[in-house]
Amino acid sequence: MGETVRFGISMDDQLLESFDRLIEQKGYANRSEAIRDLIRAAQVELEWEEGEKEGVGTVTLVYNHHVRDLSDKLTEHQHAHHDQIISALHVHLDAHNCLEVLVVRGKARDVRRIADELIGVKGVKHGKLVMTTTGEGLH
Repeated sequence: MGETVRFGISMDDQLLESFDRLIEQKGYANRSEAIRDLIRAAQVELEWEEGEKEGVGTVTLVYNHHVRDLSDKLTEHQHAHHDQIISALHVHLDAHNCLEVLVVRGKARDVRRIADELIGVKGVKHGKLVMTTTGEGLH
């Protein structure tokens, strides 16, 4: 870690009050830690937009396992990307619906493409990609 540098920020008093409420709701110890997290989040988002850096994402899928061939199609997609899908969790939500959470690692554009393929399989009720970082290069 580098040397700590102090700097000032000017902002509207209403914005600061709103920020302080956010800090309290999220349980931050102080404004500095909250600002550091905001900066890190912006850096991670930029990396994902650029698409070249390696990142990690989770793809969450909810589907009815009774839909014809759906489970097989999802499994085929996962096997086609076995080197990027590093973990999978399958949960039976009820007698009909399943939840799958897949951990996908690779270049951001590849992770996004894999997620889109899985979410787009006919019969998937809901899907979502949550993207994050490997942590490399973040301070």
